[in-house]
Amino acid sequence: MTQPTAQTRSMSLWVLHVDMDQFIAAVEVLRQPELVGRPVIVGGNGDPTERAVVATASYEAREFGIGSGMPMKVAARKAPDDAVFLPVDHAAYESVSATVMATLRGLPGVTLEIIGWDECFLGVMTDEPEEVARRARQAVLAATALHCSIGIGDNKIRAKIATGFGKPRGMFRLTEQNWFEVMGERSTRELWGIGPRVQKRLAGHGIRTVRNLADADRGELVAEFGPRMGLWYGDLGFGRGPAVVDDKPWVARSHSRETTYQQNLTTTEQVAAAVRELASRAFDDCAAEDRLVERVHLKVRYAPFDTRTFGRKLSAPTSDRGGFVHAALRLASSLDPAREVRLLGVRAEMTMPAGGDPVERTPVRGRI
Repeated sequence: MTQPTAQTRSMSLWVLHVDMDQFIAAVEVLRQPELVGRPVIVGGNGDPTERAVVATASYEAREFGIGSGMPMKVAARKAPDDAVFLPVDHAAYESVSATVMATLRGLPGVTLEIIGWDECFLGVMTDEPEEVARRARQAVLAATALHCSIGIGDNKIRAKIATGFGKPRGMFRLTEQNWFEVMGERSTRELWGIGPRVQKRLAGHGIRTVRNLADADRGELVAEFGPRMGLWYGDLGFGRGPAVVDDKPWVARSHSRETTYQQNLTTTEQVAAAVRELASRAFDDCAAEDRLVERVHLKVRYAPFDTRTFGRKLSAPTSDRGGFVHAALRLASSLDPAREVRLLGVRAEMTMPAGGDPVERTPVRGRI
């Protein structure tokens, strides 16, 4: 991490969140300029009649209500006649992502923390964060011909949320000073880290807005979510969060394998065979890093679209492939045999190497 010098000690520490605009779709349009202006939907093998989900949709496609995570068949029903469906090309996105991150890492005086293919944090000591953001946007555009948006904050939480106000191709500053002015009356769902389930649980306590969350009784939050998450959600209402951008190399916390089946699995034998294969492949990904596995997670999506997750800690960290597969099969034995299965996923959670800190980004290999 870049340390302040005598010249920067009088300056302020700022966090910039860089997020590539419609990244996957933008890469595809860059490769096929004739797609400019057309609704582009990327997912699976590019066949909207197959079972898969949308990896990303261009802004033109989003105008029709198409978004990431939507089943491709649903996207096809919403899409206009001139929409284009394309297959996912991991190698192409990884290559462009590497160029983006190398470009940003080369900016003077910044610390880079990668958090995804298409986003990262920059830490910088400056009195002109907007100028740094402008230079970053110009550098990425010059290197890749792609646009990005940048959120400027006094910590990671506020910078991340600020990016949404800057999209597309812009920037926005969100700090302690304007937090409640901008966020106070907005839904808790708009906070980074709060999904629909947590939103619903908060609403059960009459907590619906960011201001409600900030004003909430901490004891009530702890009773609902536990001592760690309860206090964390309380701080989230104020936009509080870490401000240190960490440039240590990313270390995977786990490896996952999942598959959406074109025909539902209808028997326990089919499910067991599928789990055995997925668990073996996930474990092999961990073994390739010479890492021990300490926990197994199973994801199931019953037909038509009901998703559940299960997990258990192993009796001890292991390098035994058979033992891990057996643990995954034990989780699978708890599934409802009367329900048809359209998706399965197995995640292998690893012990961390000495000095390694996990980042909440898990490689998932399989059909997207």
